Amino acid sequence: MRRVLQSAAVMLTAVSVLVIAGCSSDAPLDDAYAASGWPAMHADARNSGTSEADGTRSISLDWSRPIGAPTATAASVASNGQIFVTSRSENGCNLYSFEIETGRKRWCNRLGPGVAVATPLVDRVTNVYVGEDGAMNSFNEHGQLRWRTVVSGTPLSAQFTADGNLLFVTHFGVVSVLSTQTGKEIVPSYQLIPTPTFDEAKDLPLPPAAQGLEQCFFGAPECPVSTAPAIDLATGRFYLTVWRPGRPQTELVGLRYADGRITEDWSSDALPGGVTSSPVISADGATLYANDNEGTLWALDAATGEPRWSHGLGFAAAGSPSVSADGLIIPSGSDKGHLLALEDKGDHAELLWERKDVVQLGVAAQTGGATGYTVVREGDTGLAAFTFDTDTGETLDQDTLPGAEGFTVGTSIGPDGQVVTPTLIGEVFVLR
Repeated sequence: MRRVLQSAAVMLTAVSVLVIAGCSSDAPLDDAYAASGWPAMHADARNSGTSEADGTRSISLDWSRPIGAPTATAASVASNGQIFVTSRSENGCNLYSFEIETGRKRWCNRLGPGVAVATPLVDRVTNVYVGEDGAMNSFNEHGQLRWRTVVSGTPLSAQFTADGNLLFVTHFGVVSVLSTQTGKEIVPSYQLIPTPTFDEAKDLPLPPAAQGLEQCFFGAPECPVSTAPAIDLATGRFYLTVWRPGRPQTELVGLRYADGRITEDWSSDALPGGVTSSPVISADGATLYANDNEGTLWALDAATGEPRWSHGLGFAAAGSPSVSADGLIIPSGSDKGHLLALEDKGDHAELLWERKDVVQLGVAAQTGGATGYTVVREGDTGLAAFTFDTDTGETLDQDTLPGAEGFTVGTSIGPDGQVVTPTLIGEVFVLR
């Protein structure tokens, strides 16, 4: 394994940037995140899993459509209502665009299989940024390629920086910042995996860009980075997980993009069993939330990585928590999980309510009007969209997802409060 990771690092020094011009309006160099929609994997820069849209307390199924292949990540939604989703299709398209109003497919493209590990990132003018094996791509809203930049490994879900650039990390552990206009590198890339010496690496073959990619779904060491970064736009600090060679588990890492470079501030191995879900930043940037692999939610000091508190959930959450601007925390579920809400009290978490009668199988999303959405078990094997009051946990609505089984991979919110959820087996459901 060490030889693979070292080879990946060496590959970075030899990789070149290929920029292909496309037809598109260019995004502004600031405030790239749209004011509405769900532009990133976990909604926004801090991975909050929340939307400012007012949630509808009584929703119903509007439309659904199969993709024809498993879907492993959440959907993103542009401010104009355009939905973007990827799949693990072996043939045909694996990057899709749908109209949120009708479900009509606007366009689809075929990229390398690595596109399946990432949720597309969308800017305010509906340019799309998504990785594939060995490259980061940008498309305009019509699916035309704007640029393609070769990188080492496969890029995961990306974020925008405060200066309007594109920040992402590949599953080999290479952090890059590119111009959203051209795809050119803004600052030198940062390698989370130590660079080998020339003598150590001269006889090692360069690894394929997708090597170890299948293990990203399990958070295994063959995929050193398997989560999406969270970025504090006010400070340039950003956070992710990494499994470094010789370490027994994944670590949380705090880095900074500032002063024309990327630097590492701290790393922490405090979470038992490591971390496989993306970290979340509090609205004030002071606290970082993450799940360990043994059923506990942790809060850490964002500046130092020192733990502040931990709270046992009673189950290992299968995704990142939703954290509102006022500090309401709703963990994700699992096949043995239930629905609950916590409040950060500084040195501990206070349980506000819990619903042990509900088997939560999805990733929760919070909206305005104290309204939340997730997916729950219905019957023996079915799934239902579950609407609840985030203040009390009270059931507001429950809507069957016809034919859905297994798990959903994320809950996204459209610009007018629509609820979008893809299932793992490959079908997109939209409720309003």
